[in-house]
Amino acid sequence: MKAYVDQDGCISCGLCIDICPEVFSYNEDSKSQAIDEDIPEDCIERAKEARDGCPVSVIDIKE
Repeated sequence: MKAYVDQDGCISCGLCIDICPEVFSYNEDSKSQAIDEDIPEDCIERAKEARDGCPVSVIDIKE
């Protein structure tokens, strides 16, 4: 599974980073970005929680 963040819609609230810092971090534009690798197995549930909690729904997780 991989996570993706729509950079155009991200409002930099940091919720995803707070919930799952192993997958999400700020980029040079202070917007959230996801790691390039597959989501680690032990982080999948928290990554989904971050996706579901995103106030602007810009996180996508694909298998």
